[in-house]
Amino acid sequence: MDFAFDARTEELRARLLAFMDEYVYPAEQVAHEQRARLASPWDTPQVVEDLKAEARRQGLCNLFLPDAEYGAGLTNLQYAPLAEITGRSPQLAPTATNCAAPDTGNMEVLAQFGSEAQKKQWLEPLLAGEIRSAFAMTEPDVASSDATNITTHIERDGDEYVITGRKWYISGAMNPDCQIFIVMGKTDPDGTDIRRQQSMVLVPRDTPGVTVTRAMQVFGYEDHYHGGHAEVVFDHARVPVSNLIGEEGGGFAIAQARLGPGRIHHCMRLIGMAERAIELMCRRAVSRTAFGKALAQQGVVQNWIADARVAVEQLRLLVLKTAWLMDTVGNRGAHTEIQAIKIATPRAVVGILDRAIQLHGAGGVSQDFPLAELYAGARTLMLADGPDEVHQRSLARRELKKYL
Repeated sequence: MDFAFDARTEELRARLLAFMDEYVYPAEQVAHEQRARLASPWDTPQVVEDLKAEARRQGLCNLFLPDAEYGAGLTNLQYAPLAEITGRSPQLAPTATNCAAPDTGNMEVLAQFGSEAQKKQWLEPLLAGEIRSAFAMTEPDVASSDATNITTHIERDGDEYVITGRKWYISGAMNPDCQIFIVMGKTDPDGTDIRRQQSMVLVPRDTPGVTVTRAMQVFGYEDHYHGGHAEVVFDHARVPVSNLIGEEGGGFAIAQARLGPGRIHHCMRLIGMAERAIELMCRRAVSRTAFGKALAQQGVVQNWIADARVAVEQLRLLVLKTAWLMDTVGNRGAHTEIQAIKIATPRAVVGILDRAIQLHGAGGVSQDFPLAELYAGARTLMLADGPDEVHQRSLARRELKKYL
């Protein structure tokens, strides 16, 4: 088997690594300092805008989109090591390269299912990094791990849809540049096929009846760089029927098409987060002394570092295999592997980050190191895009089916 990256991937890796070293890592502290002086914590620090401009100048934007008409035209296998690199600085690098969720998934939806008018109005400015977007599916009043539970109503009234419902943890919605929501709700709540009851519509943020009520915290973090995670109320918000994405009843299928790439992108970035944690562990271990010898000489610390390296190498191989399968047999053919990485990667990376925090002592839970914020993000991904248990249930049923 050939485990080498192809020439284009190697070339982009080299450019992206240089961009991280020269621009992104030095900007991390600057961004924190600038944010403290902003009129609103949701505004974008100037250094982030500078990073976006530099990434665009270097041709390092929209690497995630396999459609060459709109993006870099990379396969999942080519994009995987690039997403891993950006995962080392998840607050800045994905945004700088216009490869940040939820915009990535929304752009994929528009590219694959959007009308020409929708692409012109919303996809093009998203690709240009001029606006941001949000994906409104999760609801506070139902178990959203089962997407068929959603209660938001999308009712047709002549040439308009009327949207009524409450969503929460809608990522990116606090960002003032977020101008468009992709909203999932039920157009046929009494339909016999529970997977054909849902539809998706485009709802501009400034639509009357749309209210962003509050920012939801994640372990106390508001995730300003990501645009926050908002609670949003849709109170008889009206949009033209032309804002429907695809067809009525196609919302569940579109959501599944969107979440497949999203899940692997998260896992790719998680590996980068783990690599950053291992680097910080090693630097800390060789620079600190306790009980007469360097931490690096303590057996327990050596075990943590060794176990972390083994876990990352295993995860990377599984993610790359999944990316290859998605490229060769499609998302449906890679269903088992997508679920496997979604279960395994956040769980393992949370463990690595936990050890890294422990090694840093009080510093590990402080703002002086990125570990606590990385931990919050990684732990959240055990819930995002479907809780681990949902994927375990589905994967187990698929395995058992072979014996029934």
